[in-house]
Amino acid sequence: MQIKKMTIADYAGVYQLWLDTPGMGLNTVDDSEDGIAKYLRRNPETCFVAEKDGEIVGVILVGHDGRRGYIHHMAVKVSERAQGIGTMLLDVSMAALKNEGISKVISIVFKYNEIGNEYWENRGYAVREDLVYRDKLLVEMERIDT
Repeated sequence: MQIKKMTIADYAGVYQLWLDTPGMGLNTVDDSEDGIAKYLRRNPETCFVAEKDGEIVGVILVGHDGRRGYIHHMAVKVSERAQGIGTMLLDVSMAALKNEGISKVISIVFKYNEIGNEYWENRGYAVREDLVYRDKLLVEMERIDT
């Protein structure tokens, strides 16, 4: 297995992994090939994939705003879980954020995603009860829940 920086050439395999991962929340704009290409141009050093036998079995999208890091759409193929792939992806992306001078990171997980929330809790990511997360659509998009 190999961990490498994600490029747009990885998109088809990554998108299929997301579709096959229970608990993911995608949309037709940000998670389109164009949307991910834009994200990778902005965050070329902090997004990674795990490949095994030519197949993408893990992914982590990580970006930052110069102040805080943000983890989006981390996934490991269901049949490949509990082998340390997620930990390797997380470690390499956190090292990349530190290298860019980022000192705090936020992971956004749907409340109903029990597996995802357990994963982050087991790694020391705390739920912030003092915050309310809000968003507003600026363009129409279709939501895709897996």
